[in-house]
Amino acid sequence: MGLMKRVGFQVAIGGAAAGIALLFMTGSAWAQEPDPQIADLIAAIDTAWLLIAAFLVFFMQAGFAMLEAGFVRSKNVANILMKNLLDVSAGAIAFWAIGWGIAYGFSGDATNGFVGNGHFFLVGFDDWASWIFQFAFAATAATIVSGAMAERTAFRAYLFYTVFITGLIYPVVVHWVWDGNGWLTAFTDNPIGTNGYLDFAGSSVVHMVGGFAGLMGAIIVGPRIGKYGKDGSINPIPGHSISLAALGVFILWFGWYGFNPGSTLGLTGGFADLAAKVAVNTTLAAGAGAVGCAFLSRARSSHYDMGLTLNGALGGLVAITAPCAVVEPWAAVIIGLIAAPVVIFGIEGLDRLGIDDPIGAVAVHGFAGIWGVLSVGLFASQSGIAQAYVASDQYGLLLGGGVQQLGIQALGVVVIAGWTMATSGLLFTIIKYTVGLRVSPEEEERGLDLGEHGVEAYPDFQPSPSLGGASIIPGISGTVSTAPTSGRE
Repeated sequence: MGLMKRVGFQVAIGGAAAGIALLFMTGSAWAQEPDPQIADLIAAIDTAWLLIAAFLVFFMQAGFAMLEAGFVRSKNVANILMKNLLDVSAGAIAFWAIGWGIAYGFSGDATNGFVGNGHFFLVGFDDWASWIFQFAFAATAATIVSGAMAERTAFRAYLFYTVFITGLIYPVVVHWVWDGNGWLTAFTDNPIGTNGYLDFAGSSVVHMVGGFAGLMGAIIVGPRIGKYGKDGSINPIPGHSISLAALGVFILWFGWYGFNPGSTLGLTGGFADLAAKVAVNTTLAAGAGAVGCAFLSRARSSHYDMGLTLNGALGGLVAITAPCAVVEPWAAVIIGLIAAPVVIFGIEGLDRLGIDDPIGAVAVHGFAGIWGVLSVGLFASQSGIAQAYVASDQYGLLLGGGVQQLGIQALGVVVIAGWTMATSGLLFTIIKYTVGLRVSPEEEERGLDLGEHGVEAYPDFQPSPSLGGASIIPGISGTVSTAPTSGRE
């Protein structure tokens, strides 16, 4: 039966039905008439599991907020926190109004392979657990973008693009991959190839969409002032708190146990064992990604880089998100280890191209997301695909399963990256030439906290503007501040 992220994204009641059947086949009396109370209990267990997973994924917003706050300068902390808050708030409205309908909605008996066409504003829909779970995923995709464009993007522009990403760009990809009518989906009787495109929990659907939308945003908005010299030099701009960044990564890692194991959508019908396996693979890949980045940074720079190690753990988590249900634990370790150089060289490559990503979001989510999708075609085991989807003779190339699945995975990477870059590039260009995408140089130098929100994240440690609006920030009014800054802005 597989993991039914299908039309309407119905909560794993299909798995519950299998469990019910097994229970009632054990006795003739039960086999004649199933007890409705037991059936209700089984359905409640699956619903509770999905709700808990949704709440864990939602808690990842706190992780993103702390990670991004730590990696930006203190003068931009309130701004990045405000963006994370509005991701969830505006995103909830957008996903309710149109996002769900595009992703899973249908009018009549079915929909087309490209986009959903019903249940807008949740009219005629009451599968609330499925909606809240999918909303948490949608908010994650939008949050990734804010990190890639941090410290120079106008807040008014942010309000436009977060709604469009949550309400349109992301849901279309969801429909392609996870809805039973999507053209890439594995959840149909006639998929592409033998198995269809396999992305269990969203290395591409969530992370590639967020990462490549962030890439286009970072290109179009341009680098921060002072990041790149006219001579081609790359100037580090350190964040203000590695402690907050580390806290954010631990929260994200914790939330990922809702993201990946929760994508079984239920516990009955054999899915409890699968969820446990997914949790193990998630843990191993994250650990391997962190260890890989720690030692690779040490080999290349004579010190263990904390920032890269944090991003290495996230890169391992992103990479394992697609294959977590279909690979064995030894493969999860390899996938996490390979994510480490993907992240490090991805960050360095973008810098060489003059693309400024303060958080490392593009490499972590976009590039590691690609690796995670392709790793399905390399490492998926035959038993893993049978447990998570259906029995198949097509599985990982390196395990003797042929090249077909790898080819389908590569196709998915190309079309998802292409769709995201084309639509988000158009969106950011329109914003740039209408409401404006970037703050003024003066506001960027002073900090977006004051310019956009009129507050400071740390008012006890920096002087604030007077009530009349005169700034006492160095370089703006000419007044020299005596507040300690420890060399950081």
